Amino acid sequence: MTTIFWICFFLVFYTYVGYGIVLYLATRIKRMFGKKETTFDAYNTLPDVTMMVCAYNEEEIVKAKMENTHALDYPKDKLHILWVTDGSDDSTNSLLAEYSDVAVVFTPERKGKTAALKHGIKEVKTEILVMTDANTMLNKEAIRVIVDKMRNPKVGCVAGEKRVKARNDRQAAAEGEGMYWKYESFLKRLDSELYSAMGAAGELCAIRSQLFEEMPDDTLLDDFILSMRIVERGYTIAYASDAYAMEYGSADLNEESKRKRRIAAGGLQSCWRLRSLMNPLMHPVVAFQFVSHRVLRWSVTPFALIALIPLNVWLVLTNAGTIYTVIWLLQTVFYLAALAGYILEANGHKNKLLYVPYYFLFMNVNVFRGIAYLTKKKNGTWEKARRG
Repeated sequence: MTTIFWICFFLVFYTYVGYGIVLYLATRIKRMFGKKETTFDAYNTLPDVTMMVCAYNEEEIVKAKMENTHALDYPKDKLHILWVTDGSDDSTNSLLAEYSDVAVVFTPERKGKTAALKHGIKEVKTEILVMTDANTMLNKEAIRVIVDKMRNPKVGCVAGEKRVKARNDRQAAAEGEGMYWKYESFLKRLDSELYSAMGAAGELCAIRSQLFEEMPDDTLLDDFILSMRIVERGYTIAYASDAYAMEYGSADLNEESKRKRRIAAGGLQSCWRLRSLMNPLMHPVVAFQFVSHRVLRWSVTPFALIALIPLNVWLVLTNAGTIYTVIWLLQTVFYLAALAGYILEANGHKNKLLYVPYYFLFMNVNVFRGIAYLTKKKNGTWEKARRG
């Protein structure tokens, strides 16, 4: 029991805190003793870029997205705008028809984003493809920053930064999501510095077009698997914090739960489909990063977190030692704080100190819900989470 307890304790600590510490130290050592980064020449002329937006019923956001796109600091004659309107049956297509610089690929049947990507890639003629969501707004320098990262021939994908904002101070779901993405951005930046970021989010992701690889239509995390397939082929994912996509967080925790369930299910699916990346003989650094940053939190660690409760109780009742009593008291305080955070959120109030443990448990509970989601899901479509 003692051995199992400490294994579970280590897994939880390492997954959520320890890996960040190890990564921080590893990058510092690399800076001290590693080779200096190669400087690459700028492009003689800026390359043509295609910006692809896969959308489903986005009539409410088309105007804002196009205004944001037209405001991007990149030559208009070199930025090719492509929308793939997967099964849209609202006025998305008619609104896009008003823009002469937009190409639209319409598929009447909704099969999900993965299928939409496969339709859209056939129309891409440029070396660089930037993918972004309809409801995310990019900073005006984003395309130039991405292109600059692509000067390195080893970089096959560029992951932009995701930034989440809340419409008001009472939007707890957005606050929780925002805190999560700040920590996730910290890890991605260090991952990229050590060797490669571990995946790119669909809010802002760029690839070399020739590296696009078709995926099964039932793929849930298309952006993640697509980017990691590129790593599997020997390229790296560069993280670009100066190229960012902004979006409002989920309207409430019920809406956020829809996202977390899909992400958890997609994470488990990705672990299986990308299992070759866990082989340290083939991918020594990537295997360490992939397992530490992704695989553990999507598979083993949530079970270890739950197991700590009965294991700790057993060790306290059998007088195994004072350390177990102290840990049990800390666990009790943590779960009571999470409960208080839940009660406050349910009543329309928010306390950041109490909300952190609540959102942490909320994410882990949705891993289990994601397992159930994965067993029932037969295609790549999903119910969109309503944004705030």
